[in-house]
Amino acid sequence: MILLIEQLLNGLQYGAMLFMLASGLTLIFGIMGVINLTHGCFYMVGAYCAAFVVLQTGSFLLGALAALAGAGLYAVAVELAVVQWLYRRDHLYQVLATLGLILFTNEAVSLIFGRRPPLMDIPPFLQGSVPVLPGLEYPVIRLAFIGMGALVALGLWLLVNHSRVGMLVRAGADDREMVSALGIDIRRLYTLVFGLGGVLCGLAGVMAAPLLAIEIGMGERVLITTFVVIVIGGVGSVRGALAGALLVGMVDSLGRAYIPQLLQLSLPPSVADTLGAGLVSASIYVLMALVLLVRPLGLLPARS
Repeated sequence: MILLIEQLLNGLQYGAMLFMLASGLTLIFGIMGVINLTHGCFYMVGAYCAAFVVLQTGSFLLGALAALAGAGLYAVAVELAVVQWLYRRDHLYQVLATLGLILFTNEAVSLIFGRRPPLMDIPPFLQGSVPVLPGLEYPVIRLAFIGMGALVALGLWLLVNHSRVGMLVRAGADDREMVSALGIDIRRLYTLVFGLGGVLCGLAGVMAAPLLAIEIGMGERVLITTFVVIVIGGVGSVRGALAGALLVGMVDSLGRAYIPQLLQLSLPPSVADTLGAGLVSASIYVLMALVLLVRPLGLLPARS
């Protein structure tokens, strides 16, 4: 039981990080119609900015602000320099352009921050563990990130459903020509959405920096999982991104804990370990296939 609860908490923490990435990507992909492969690079830029500032100043708060600002500003620069010219182009142009931006970003980060991966320690106020249940202590930093994910989900729900900006974003998704005819600068609105997606990636980078390895190319690996999340949840739906992120986080965490153990009951340990690693890696794709068989538009699509 303790192992189960610990893995459920790990799934929540991983799901919270995936939600930061998937919510921004589903706004850009679902609402603006842009396939942005550079989205993972914003996450990498946020992690590098956070680690660099923390190493220079020793302040985790300044590092977090640097990550949000760096990822957000870079996202705006990408949108203004490249993406805004691709809105009415075929998706192939978007894929090729943003793929080129991935290569450019990786080299630029290497030149600016160096090729040696930076190390970012857990800040003192987030170190240690707290008792969650008798016999189970859980790291404070992971609990803090679960809480941050909940706050971001609440903030995005209020922004999208109960603000003027959210109303304009939803209207622009339905009929951008009509929104432009009413005097709204749709290009500026899209730049704002793109910047918001970058800020959310920067926040995910801050979450990942003390726990995961910070290295060149870290964004490409998480990008594939992020696309799986929005396909499961429903393209263009923030609620779907939350549901998909939590579901993927749970399946990944529980699979890593229990699939090898189940295989060892009937297979030799060496075979069970090798097969279990492959099944764990494929578990989220099996989940995506099962969801699409039942609900082709995802669990909570934005529009039926």
